[in-house]
Amino acid sequence: MRWLGLLLVLLLGSARADEPVSICYGYGCAHQVTAIFAEGQLVPLLARLDEARDGEVEKAALADAIGQLYGWAGQQTPIRGDKGGNYADEGRRGAMDCIDHATTTTRLLKLLEARGGLHFHRVTEPVRRTRWMIFEHYSAAIVALDGEARQYAVDSWFVDNGQPAVILPLEEWMDGGGPDV
Repeated sequence: MRWLGLLLVLLLGSARADEPVSICYGYGCAHQVTAIFAEGQLVPLLARLDEARDGEVEKAALADAIGQLYGWAGQQTPIRGDKGGNYADEGRRGAMDCIDHATTTTRLLKLLEARGGLHFHRVTEPVRRTRWMIFEHYSAAIVALDGEARQYAVDSWFVDNGQPAVILPLEEWMDGGGPDV
């Protein structure tokens, strides 16, 4: 059945419109610009996601797809120079904080989901962790459709623009997990 969906995407792909996505930057979504993803860019990403035979493979493909989408968005918008964390690019136009990333990554995930790219997960609302009562961090999130409803943070804030997102079990992320940036 999934191959039928992929075949339809490939056959009808040229009939679908390019996909606009609003990209946040400037810390706290202070600025938003639109990136346009061409059908020819999306079809290979969706095909790779469609090849996933389980949730683990799908998460790896999702991490790569999010990185690729950010890379293409960076070719069209000021976010091209965004660096992982908040300090390596502080003050640079196009810099993104975790709120920008959580919002934008959620939008990118919803694009992939709406196009039939997710088979083992669904997109949820962004998540927030608070440590030591003053440090907050936000991330996009997905939940597994395996009956156990395991949640995962999909955190692109940790990496430079265009690199695969970091996907961690939500409990690990809530406990401070992720690269040290």
